[in-house]
Amino acid sequence: MSAEFQGYEQDYGVLSAEITGRIAKIPKLSADEKKQMVTAVDKQLEEAKELLEQMDLEVREIPAQSRAIYSNRMRSYKQEMSKMEADFKRSRIAYSDEVRNELLGDDGNSSECQRAHLLDNTERLERSSRRLESGYQIAVETEQIGHGILENLSQDREKIQRARERLRETDTNLGKSSRILTGMLRRIIQNRVLVVVLGIIIVFTIVLAIYFSFRGH
Repeated sequence: MSAEFQGYEQDYGVLSAEITGRIAKIPKLSADEKKQMVTAVDKQLEEAKELLEQMDLEVREIPAQSRAIYSNRMRSYKQEMSKMEADFKRSRIAYSDEVRNELLGDDGNSSECQRAHLLDNTERLERSSRRLESGYQIAVETEQIGHGILENLSQDREKIQRARERLRETDTNLGKSSRILTGMLRRIIQNRVLVVVLGIIIVFTIVLAIYFSFRGH
């Protein structure tokens, strides 16, 4: 794992803990403090999203055989991010209703209905977002698996090509060896034939010599 990913991961852990703590404090603050806190949390959420994007880019650079572990960690971080955004939305809705009630002097009944409706819509959007995120992660993992398979196939192809080249070299060497052995065998046969012919000539010469020797007597 790269040092950049570790740095981003540490920064995200610190930032997410701070965001969660601030979101929990929003309902307990006064109106002015809530306004400042909402602005600060909104900015921090954007920073957290940027960190996740950087981490996602770093994960894509990790070798395919080790990438699945970090992909699962990224999925967990993104789910945590979705939960923080949902909690923040609820806090913002509650804060908006509170400000509206203070301005209008309303008893809050209609605001409660509106808030419940907004929360219901928010939850639906969150579920849809999670499904889209899950689909995106599946697509990314599928792409990673496909990339890994292609890399393995490419390596296997190179091995097969090298094996074929070695077989061609072996065939060539065997052909050369066969020609050399054939030439050696031919020369051996020629030498043996020559020896036999010479032997016959010598024997014939001896026989003639003996014959003429007896005939002379």
